[in-house]
Amino acid sequence: MKRAIPVLVLSVAGLIPVWRYAPPTATTSTTDAAPAPSVSSVAPSPGATGQGSAGSVVVTGTTVATEKGDVQVQVTYVGDRITAVKMLRQPDHPQTTAAVPKLVAETLTAQSADIDTVSGATLTSDGYRESLQAAIDAKGA
Repeated sequence: MKRAIPVLVLSVAGLIPVWRYAPPTATTSTTDAAPAPSVSSVAPSPGATGQGSAGSVVVTGTTVATEKGDVQVQVTYVGDRITAVKMLRQPDHPQTTAAVPKLVAETLTAQSADIDTVSGATLTSDGYRESLQAAIDAKGA
């Protein structure tokens, strides 16, 4: 009887995270879907480059499929400087929502895809870096 109470309490405590788990709502696709429409004057497509406003160049990265959902970025350049990064596609997940501003801020500081992974959003960070690097490479081509 002395062991029954601790075993019961620990069993319930171990099951609480299982009961509270909420799987992501986004589905993972194995094929690249058409990119989401953009607010800029250029219709984005993977690797597309176009002129934005006031001499800026808008480049769209490839769509990267992750376990949490698709990730795709759009990068705005003025000259050779990255001035803005916009997420066209991102997983509908709380960690992703919190990670995106950090990823964008690091990109603007680093001016490259050589940025740190955001803790708790590793898959999104990896997909973000891959799509960002594709956009940077497309701009250079």
